[in-house]
Amino acid sequence: MSKGMLIDTTRCIGCRACQTACKSWNNLPGVKTTFSETWSNPRYLSAADFTRIIFREDVHADGTVGWHFIKRQCMHCNDPACVSACPVGALQKLDSGPVVYDDSKCIGCRYCMMACPFQIPKFQWDSAVPYIRKCTFCADRQAVGLEPACSTTCPTGALLFGDRDKLLAEALNRIRQFPARYHNEVYGEKIAGGTAKLYLTAHSFEVLGLNHRGFRTDLGDTPQGVYGREWMGKVPLVALGVGGLTLGLYALNRRRAEVAAAEAEARHQEKEV
Repeated sequence: MSKGMLIDTTRCIGCRACQTACKSWNNLPGVKTTFSETWSNPRYLSAADFTRIIFREDVHADGTVGWHFIKRQCMHCNDPACVSACPVGALQKLDSGPVVYDDSKCIGCRYCMMACPFQIPKFQWDSAVPYIRKCTFCADRQAVGLEPACSTTCPTGALLFGDRDKLLAEALNRIRQFPARYHNEVYGEKIAGGTAKLYLTAHSFEVLGLNHRGFRTDLGDTPQGVYGREWMGKVPLVALGVGGLTLGLYALNRRRAEVAAAEAEARHQEKEV
C-alpha cells in the first residue's frame, strides 16, 4: 500500500527539527543561508536543502498576532509530472509512495524542473558534475521498515507517517471533529491528481498567501503526469521532423553547391575557347 504523510500545520511549532533531521540523514552540506521577510530559513529549497519550514504571520481580528508554520518539501505526487517528463527514466514513482531519482540515468536536461508544478527538483549549479536533488521521502529508510527522518523527529506530532488512505481518513475525521480548528480541505487529497503529502491548515492556502511559494491552488484535480506524457509522446515525431528537415536542407545545399560548381566550370571552359 502506498505510504503518505499527514502534515497538521496547527500542531507545528516551527522548531525546524525536521529540517535538521533531513540534513543529517541525507548528509547534506551546510550552506550559508538568509532569512526571508517572515523569518523562514533557508529562504528557498535548494540542492542542499530538501525541507523548509515556512513562517506565516497572521493578525487576528482582535489585533493579536499568531503564527502558522508549514513544512515544504517534495509532494511525491501520485502521478508525478517530473516522472512523465523525464526522457530517460531517471525519475521513478515507487509503489510504496516515494518519487526517487537515479543519477546514473540523468542526462542533465532539467525537464523535471520545468514540469514540476511545485518547483521541487533542484539542480546542483555549483557542482562540476551536477545532478538533480530533492526530498526522496526517505525511500532508503522505508525500504528497511523505518519512518522518514523528519517524522521521527517531530516533537508535537505534526508529522504523521503511514498508509496514505488511512492518513486521509484521519485528516477528514479531524476536520469533522474540530470544524472550528481546521480549514475544510485536505490539501493533497485531490489536487494535481493527489499527493503523498497531505496538509491540514487553519486557513485556506490563499488566505495564508502560499500560492506563490509552491502550494498552488490552480492545478485542479487532473494528474500532472498526463501533461508530461502528452508532450513527451510528441518527441519522436518532433525528432523525426527535425531529422527530415535537416536532411532536406543538407540535400538542398549540396545540390546548390553542385549546380554552382557546374556553372563555374562551364564559364571557365567558355573563357578557354
